Amino acid sequence: MPVIIPEDLISKETLDKENIFTMVEERAKSQDIRALKIGIVNLMPTKKETEVQLLRLISNTPLQIEIDLIAMASYKSSNYQKHLEKFYVSYEEIKDKKYDGLIITGAPLEHKAYDDIIYWEELKKIFEFAKKNVYSTLFICWSAIAALDYYYGVNIDSLDKKIFTVNRYYKQSSDPLFLGFDDSFYMPNSRYKTIRKEEVERIPKLKVLLADDKMGSTIIKSIDNRFVFNLNHLEYDTNTLDDEYRRDIKKGLGTKPAENYYLDDDPNKKIIQRWRSTGYIFFNNWINHYVYQHTPYKISDVETIK
Repeated sequence: MPVIIPEDLISKETLDKENIFTMVEERAKSQDIRALKIGIVNLMPTKKETEVQLLRLISNTPLQIEIDLIAMASYKSSNYQKHLEKFYVSYEEIKDKKYDGLIITGAPLEHKAYDDIIYWEELKKIFEFAKKNVYSTLFICWSAIAALDYYYGVNIDSLDKKIFTVNRYYKQSSDPLFLGFDDSFYMPNSRYKTIRKEEVERIPKLKVLLADDKMGSTIIKSIDNRFVFNLNHLEYDTNTLDDEYRRDIKKGLGTKPAENYYLDDDPNKKIIQRWRSTGYIFFNNWINHYVYQHTPYKISDVETIK
């Protein structure tokens, strides 16, 4: 089923190439079905690329989905400001709405203290909004780390060396998020922070779904299923880690090539795409089992998280 998007947000050529099934609002209104309402808080500097990455994944379900793209009004983009003004809404514009689901992306902010982030106060309003007006929220990478700190006071460990890998994990849970997963699977990581499993386990309202000694806890949920925290980047394109690696090299950061990413771990050889199917399954499971099957039919009935 399609994702309902603003007309002209993404070119038809790009949509066709990505096999993203979309529908404009006018056509959607003629169908006798309630679309799921999902907001996407896009904190990434690469706005358009992130839009395509997430739309690719959430369009791969049999459900009709209506999206709102949400940006921080307190931040002005040097590259995408006109795009933001045309297609995005701010917190002030959605603060009285209800959503079945909300996705909050990562952001390259791990070296900054929260109070030094220009839009931190606004993002905290989004965090509070999610508690009161969203049935299930999916936090990705940096936003997952920030939200775990904000909601639960989880202690976060900062690292001198970036975790930069397509890590191989082994299935540890029968949670619906992992339905259809193989016993082992790969997910990209790019971050300077980690969360110890025992740190999460001390908090009764949280449950670790995926962790290992190397990566720490990387998929965590609230026990009521209303929050899902994923420190991995299943939305990443095939070339995203390569682009990041080459940017880091130009900046003189001395970043080593991502592990389990290039053939023979050689950045001059082919990239091996290992996570695409896992990404589709994960997002499909979140939408189906965490949002669609439990959200109220009347979206106005979404209740505050206690």
